[in-house]
Amino acid sequence: MARVASNPLCIHRFRPYLQASHSSPSLLKSTVHYQTKPRKFPAVSCQTNPDSSETSTPTEKEVLEPGPVSDDTKREDTGASQDSGLPEFPNKDVNKRIAVVSLLAAAGLFLSSRLDFGVSLKDLSVAALPYEEALSNGKPTVVEFYADWCEVCRELAPDVYKVEQQYKDRVNFVMLNVDNTKWEQELDEFGVEGIPHFAFLDREGNEEGNVVGRLPRKYLLENVEALARGEGSIPHARVVGQYSNAENRKVRSVDPRSHG
Repeated sequence: MARVASNPLCIHRFRPYLQASHSSPSLLKSTVHYQTKPRKFPAVSCQTNPDSSETSTPTEKEVLEPGPVSDDTKREDTGASQDSGLPEFPNKDVNKRIAVVSLLAAAGLFLSSRLDFGVSLKDLSVAALPYEEALSNGKPTVVEFYADWCEVCRELAPDVYKVEQQYKDRVNFVMLNVDNTKWEQELDEFGVEGIPHFAFLDREGNEEGNVVGRLPRKYLLENVEALARGEGSIPHARVVGQYSNAENRKVRSVDPRSHG
């Protein structure tokens, strides 16, 4: 009978026993087949009992011992635990910066709105040139017929203001309130039926055309540009948009010296 001998490399080998083996060839064949089968393990401990008549089965075990945890591993574990939780909120300094930026943006928006949309009809009327003076100073003139209750007139006030600031040195801007009975003759002369009504007069006071109602600013701008250049005609001589009916005017008597 054959015996299994062990060595430090745990490689099994066969050596003959003192007595002749009476084992059947089939058993030997099976044993040889078992030994030639490759098996790999991280750590194998083999032990053979020579006193036993039976071949002992090698015991196999793998031992894992915990080692010291490095700082990198701790950081990874901490980061993983933080990522798995709720998202972090910005600290107080970041919140303060966001608040300051938001406040500045709001202030800028407010100032911008005041500059673009804070112009009223009253502001335009105060800055306007008296009608009689405009007809006598030798400059072309833009006459706007308006009313304080006219919604379209109020909406267009910022656009009129911008154009006026651009051309006030070369073109007269006049504001005539249709509620003022002083301008009854001018209402009939220029055929004012809807407001705002913009009449464009050349240097001699002759009307070259008019624009009525809510229209893009370019209509007013291009007509004023033509007047400032002294051209014989304006590009938009008769254009009508959405307007307020002049028949709804509230007739009132005002100081004759007023140009509004």
